[in-house]
Amino acid sequence: MNEPSIVLDASNYIKELKQKVERLSEEIATAESSIHQNNLRPRVTVETLEKGFLVNVHSVQSCPGLLVSILTTFEELGLNVLEARVSCADTFHLQALGGEV
Repeated sequence: MNEPSIVLDASNYIKELKQKVERLSEEIATAESSIHQNNLRPRVTVETLEKGFLVNVHSVQSCPGLLVSILTTFEELGLNVLEARVSCADTFHLQALGGEV
């Protein structure tokens, strides 16, 4: 091999590496954005109790209309809320105890 071809091969290899780094940077940015958006989604847990269920909904931010949406869903599913605690000042937290109608 002669010296110019080695330099040309090295130059091409460096260009390929730069492209790979750019693609990885874009993928990392996309993944970080997705993680951030997932953290903003409400977390929901449901526990089955002896005579009903316990639903916990927690969101790191207050979500206008979320409480109405949850209660509408309970109604559509035929679930009766016997007791509930809700906080929606800075964050949103709902704890509902219920059973079937």
